Amino acid sequence: MTPQLPTQESLTVEFKSDRNKLSDRDLIEAITCLANTEGGELWLGVEDDGTPTGLHSSRSQLNYLVGLVAARTAPSLSVQVEAITLESITVARLQIPQARGEIATSNGVYLRRRLKPDGTPECVPILPHDRISRASRFGLTDVSAQPVAESTLQDFDPLERDRLRQCIQSYGGDRPLLELDDEALDGALGFTRRQPDGSRIPTLTGLLLIGRETALRELVPTHEFAFQVLAQEAVRFNEFRRFPLLKALDWLETNFRPYNPEQEIQIGLFRVPIPKVDMSAFREAIANALIHRDYHQLGAVHVRLEDEALSVSNPGGLVEGVTLANLLTTEPRPRNRCLADAMKRIGIVERSGRGIDSIYRGLLRFGRPAPDYSDTSNTSVVLHLATADADLDFLRLVVEEENRQRKPLPIDSLIVLATLREAKRLSAAQLAIAIHRTPSQARKTLEVLNELGLIQAHGANRSRNYTLAPSVYQAIGHKAEYTRQVGFSNLQNEQLVLNYTAQHGQIKRSDVMELCRLTKDRASRLLKKLRDRGHLVQYGKLRGTFYKLPPD
Repeated sequence: MTPQLPTQESLTVEFKSDRNKLSDRDLIEAITCLANTEGGELWLGVEDDGTPTGLHSSRSQLNYLVGLVAARTAPSLSVQVEAITLESITVARLQIPQARGEIATSNGVYLRRRLKPDGTPECVPILPHDRISRASRFGLTDVSAQPVAESTLQDFDPLERDRLRQCIQSYGGDRPLLELDDEALDGALGFTRRQPDGSRIPTLTGLLLIGRETALRELVPTHEFAFQVLAQEAVRFNEFRRFPLLKALDWLETNFRPYNPEQEIQIGLFRVPIPKVDMSAFREAIANALIHRDYHQLGAVHVRLEDEALSVSNPGGLVEGVTLANLLTTEPRPRNRCLADAMKRIGIVERSGRGIDSIYRGLLRFGRPAPDYSDTSNTSVVLHLATADADLDFLRLVVEEENRQRKPLPIDSLIVLATLREAKRLSAAQLAIAIHRTPSQARKTLEVLNELGLIQAHGANRSRNYTLAPSVYQAIGHKAEYTRQVGFSNLQNEQLVLNYTAQHGQIKRSDVMELCRLTKDRASRLLKKLRDRGHLVQYGKLRGTFYKLPPD
């Protein structure tokens, strides 16, 4: 299949004209620019507006480009080159992989690609802070473990050290840490790095957790966070701070609580609180933003409460290997490993590194939409937590099931129930996308829910799909929804059988099983129902049975 020419340039697509024979230097710089960003493809012989004009007459053979790129880049970069004919015009497509390290031209030029304010791409030099930021994104270096130049132990705040010890007690952190003196505690949590002369210098992790605010302003100027409350386009709260992280979490939670009203409902013997935003999800989202932000990139962590959602954003895109399609399943890959480890040992975030599960649970359990990361880009992670009214019937269903099982429902099960509640009927493959699993893994979750009576399977083999069970529809007050879903499916199957019989003159049970993806028993029942209604006439017996439409 011939590749399609993209309609315009982007972060991963570059057009280069070859009418005047593009110089080797310009070609190599454009290639390294793509490799140092996200990789992509370079179309040689295409104008900036996307018009193919063809290759220069001297480029009769394109294989030499592979060797040229390898010889003119350091370390050598391997690209794929192919000739493509577009409307009788031959152009070349060079496929360029994303480089984990940095690729330079043989002249020592380091370039990366970025988008200008108007959305068009450009190549710019890689500056020192870009180099560190890129290395941390790929997990090649841990910035949070590095000593901060010009900092001293006097930059640590004794009050913040006391707060840290209180947090370990309050949040169930590593209790042995409480038995250590200050120097041993700093070493255990990576707050300092010992130098060859025996002296200790604070690391970025140390300053962020127990540093004085004045030291943070001077030595870590990129650290800043904001809490904003915007209601009906009016600004009710808008403050920026540079507190150390433990104080920042306390301050954010204290200022958020007045805007987070809570009600209660009685479920059995228990009174269940229903906040506007689940506080466990709030704390995990804030902690993640402060821990995983890029501390070499300017910009504040924004916590913004609006009419329909709480939004949390932080500078720095997702780290390499983490995508919106595997957030729930990928192994933890913190950008700032030392800082993340310290926060886990203190007890602030999940020890398992699966805090994303807490965020999902904090919304789905109350019948609210799943967390929304769709606005995340290469330069920032943006999370929206919906503040819609809770679905009390759905919450009651979840709580009663958890009480019956004496354990929380797995996050995959919650996602399946919430997805089916919205989409009504889905296949295993479709639900696998929602829970970030393979279809085979999704089927295991679905069959468990089927056995529990929470969902119901319809059809067989590849056509097997799922709806919420009748008892669930009844529990959430949508009894008619189930009848409509199953009724539509039955009507569709009946019409398929009648159409097939009209087209082919007759139909057998095996035909119905294949046509409607039904089991043997369900196919027999469907044919019997159509026969009894007079829509079909039965002929033959046993294995020779077949059906025809009644004579006119």
